[in-house]
Amino acid sequence: MRNSDSQIGAGRQLYPVIQPYFYQMLEVSDNHTLYVEECGNPDGIPVIVLHGGPGGGCSPGMRRFFHPDVYRIILFDQRGCGRSTPHASVENNTTWHLVEDIERIRKHLGVESWVVFGGSWGATLSLIYAQTHPTAVRHLVLRGVFLMTEYELSWFYGGGAARFFPEEWQAFTELLPEAERGNIIDGYAKRLFGNDEAEQIKFARAWTGWETALASIESHLSPNAAPAAYACAFARIENHYFSNKGFLQVDGQIMRDMHIIKDIPGTIVQGRYDMICPPDTAHRLHNAWPTSRLIMASKAGHSLSEPQITSMLVEVMDEMI
Repeated sequence: MRNSDSQIGAGRQLYPVIQPYFYQMLEVSDNHTLYVEECGNPDGIPVIVLHGGPGGGCSPGMRRFFHPDVYRIILFDQRGCGRSTPHASVENNTTWHLVEDIERIRKHLGVESWVVFGGSWGATLSLIYAQTHPTAVRHLVLRGVFLMTEYELSWFYGGGAARFFPEEWQAFTELLPEAERGNIIDGYAKRLFGNDEAEQIKFARAWTGWETALASIESHLSPNAAPAAYACAFARIENHYFSNKGFLQVDGQIMRDMHIIKDIPGTIVQGRYDMICPPDTAHRLHNAWPTSRLIMASKAGHSLSEPQITSMLVEVMDEMI
């Protein structure tokens, strides 16, 4: 067990964007169909990329962390988001459906075991998948650790992060009547799942904008810039998962079950100034995981696109070669 300083990956560049050599719409359970793609080397080291949100979808930039001659890179859009259908649907959309989907993809593609690469909610899902199917996981590479606990949800939606971003918090919360501001998740749920489409879009963009505003140290994106379709999928699915506490059996379930994956190697890359998923969570996870390494990015926030985090993740994947 080792902590690493932020010198790892200094100056390491992303690989060029490569095109998929295979993609398909894979039918899974309960009328959901998933977009799945593969790129890189068909005979290479398999790596599955789990995007954030829930509801964020994958993007071409997520292919760029892996040497294309060495890795068989597998990406998919989780239920309800990206190119998967039905769009923005929360019906039959839970953590356990996603775990089942990942395993279905593995078997469908004929992969015996793979590296699991996930950030934020993708880190949550990576850990839960590994705890459910430990023999299928060679190595976990996690970024911006989120463990789906009441503590973390309270930090982000209960006023913790608001102490550092009061202007953004005011814009996020003042859309709700004052009487409903004690439970932001529930207040937003009423509008995101209401019958007024214009109101849905308004609240979806505000929900997405709050997270976008805190994602990186120097965010240059307008909090209301998200396209309506993306914002609705992201906000509705994320709110659905957070309203249901990630569909976990108990608060703290991931930490409770760390003994199941104690022998699986893990690498955690964490931004020191991550305001969405504060680094104390990554530190606790690392301390409970004997085979893990924690790499703290000294000048980074939460986003996958933070230069220091990008560089570190590329080097981590190169090291595995």
